[in-house]
Amino acid sequence: GAEGSTLMSYFSKNQIRALKPKITFSTLRDLQCPVLQSNDLQGKPEESCSTEELFEWLGAVLNQVSLDNNSSSFLSTYCCPEPNTVVEKAFLCTITGFIIPEKIIQLLEQLCCYFREPKLAYWLTLTVHGFADSPVSWRESEHGFHKGGENLYNFVIFRNLDYWLQMAVGAHDDCPP
Repeated sequence: GAEGSTLMSYFSKNQIRALKPKITFSTLRDLQCPVLQSNDLQGKPEESCSTEELFEWLGAVLNQVSLDNNSSSFLSTYCCPEPNTVVEKAFLCTITGFIIPEKIIQLLEQLCCYFREPKLAYWLTLTVHGFADSPVSWRESEHGFHKGGENLYNFVIFRNLDYWLQMAVGAHDDCPP
């Protein structure tokens, strides 16, 4: 009743509205990428990289850490895992905001459509990262911030539409079954 209409007038008067997600695009040139085989999660020496190596590499790429193992760098001496290949152009799209699960499913479906056209990519990824200080996590547990506030999952989708699902949460959080 009256309480609801008071709230509505407050919101409209103060122009509080849903924020549109912010979208940024960038092209990464001559990017070293790990070689992956969809049916080999552990990786094989000189054939393919493991899921853990990919996950670490993705973290470096998304945080724009140099992959050239430069000993004079104070930030990182990380280098791309072996075996790897140099990709002339990699496309990175970042969407920041509150995104509902239905939109994430829609994004996944659109990414899968990418393979219908003759493209050079063997695989692509979609990473969904929750806010580090989010109050909720999976299942019925509160999200434990503690040190890093890890709260993310990552799809790796292959040309044959096989996929990997990687999840990372803090030590005190529940993971989905």
